[in-house]
Amino acid sequence: MKRISPWTMVLLLLVAECAAGQRPSGWRAGVASVPITPQEPIWLAGYGSRERPSGEVLQDIHAKALALEDETGAVTVLVTIDLLGFSRRLSDQVAERAWQEFGLSRDRLGLNFSHTHSGPVTGEVLRPAYPLEEEHLRVVRRYTRRVLDDIVTVIGQSLETLSPARLSFGQGSAGFAVNRRRVRTGKRHLPGPVDHDVPVLAVRGVDGGLRAVVFGYACHATVLSGDQINGDWPGFAQESVQEKHPGATALFVTGCGADANPLPRRSVQMARHYGQILAYAVDLVLGGEMTPVRGPLQSAFERVAIPFSKPPSRPELEARVGRETGMRKRHAQLLLNRIEREGQLPDSYPYPIQVWQFGNDLTLIHLAGEVVVDYSLRLKRAHGWDTVWVAGFSNEVFAYIPSLRVLKEGGYEGGGAMVPYGQSGPFEAPVEEIIVEKVEELVKRVGAAPF
Repeated sequence: MKRISPWTMVLLLLVAECAAGQRPSGWRAGVASVPITPQEPIWLAGYGSRERPSGEVLQDIHAKALALEDETGAVTVLVTIDLLGFSRRLSDQVAERAWQEFGLSRDRLGLNFSHTHSGPVTGEVLRPAYPLEEEHLRVVRRYTRRVLDDIVTVIGQSLETLSPARLSFGQGSAGFAVNRRRVRTGKRHLPGPVDHDVPVLAVRGVDGGLRAVVFGYACHATVLSGDQINGDWPGFAQESVQEKHPGATALFVTGCGADANPLPRRSVQMARHYGQILAYAVDLVLGGEMTPVRGPLQSAFERVAIPFSKPPSRPELEARVGRETGMRKRHAQLLLNRIEREGQLPDSYPYPIQVWQFGNDLTLIHLAGEVVVDYSLRLKRAHGWDTVWVAGFSNEVFAYIPSLRVLKEGGYEGGGAMVPYGQSGPFEAPVEEIIVEKVEELVKRVGAAPF
């Protein structure tokens, strides 16, 4: 009888494992999408100048989920949502339900918001900005309950579709983002940094077919400002990618574009045009040489206190309520109500930071709030231009996150936006260093290769 070599024996054992239903090491991925278009007129988020609820639907909006299981069996889910953002309370509700229903830990659930200014108001985000009557609030509450259910549903659907997959990563570029601070303030001497990178994560089946495309860009979704429901240019970009690749699901991740606008703007034609530009940039990456992304996927999630400046006193707020009108009056009253409930205003915010490390091939950093571009440029410079993806507008959107540069320059992103967000005042100067130091700590914890 012929003797079987050790290598042949190993091969036979692998074949036997596969025949028994045991998969070889590698990725499994699942993707799902659900429409979250409101079924009744509702106040749209993002602009304080609107005077009535939404009109017709220009484009359906969606929540989408990509589930990834690495070779260790650990499961991680990214959810992208065509909304302006969630408060901490709403994001915590999603996370709690994901844990209860699917056993998904908080560090392995990432939420990212396209920040479209043509999607519905949810919960209490930017509440002082809107002149909402009780009839409007009832609609917002109904929609918020429904969209929370939809997000949990899409997470479950993505987990149900897990199957063997291959991941690859590459980066392109698109140039329609403009640093808006120079334009809005008229101070053209200000520096105008932008991040024009277009990171792309491709998810393919074992047959090579494209199943999902996750792509990003650092720019506000503010081309449109009317009463039509739509996803703005990120919505049109996702549509365009899916048209180019039938059967694939496109998921958009917003970068650190808090101080960037798409310019020029204010027409549906421009929103479609920018979406097509971004889709073309994505297509160039998909058609080029992409880097394979291996596991395992290590994750970390922590909160760090970022300090507010000294809050206004009760007498100051009472004076504002008597003196101000509109948004500023609503802001002062909201802070007074908080003092009544909690005894005082907070001196800091528990800021969430999340890091996902894909083997040694990709580091995805999730930052909460409306993050200015300085963070993305600084973190990529520190940890690797080619392998680091920095996402803003992640997990919860509660305020602008200024850099030290923006704080010193002042303006809307440096402090003025705290009024519509219902915060007590601007952040203190150490905010940038506190966030960057915590990111560095988490990047080391998940084992990213030194740059």
